[in-house]
Amino acid sequence: MSSLKELQDLIQEKYGIDPADLDPNASMRDKGFDSLALAEFLFEIEDRLHVTLPDPDPAMDTLAQLTAMVDQARADAEQAPKQRVA
Repeated sequence: MSSLKELQDLIQEKYGIDPADLDPNASMRDKGFDSLALAEFLFEIEDRLHVTLPDPDPAMDTLAQLTAMVDQARADAEQAPKQRVA
């Protein structure tokens, strides 16, 4: 399952941008996201979706790229061995 809908909902909630106005393949900078806003959004994603994201590529700035990063982080977490609590 893709995280696109979750990210669109989070953007709408946090920034008031309607998902219909977000082209997943367009630069988020076109919607006013500078590098600081993108970094803050990544922290918000980690908090809300309970994922640990890698340091992003500075060239990454589309919703599709963010979605792929979240989906990969979730897949990696599912594949990681579960730690046992004693």
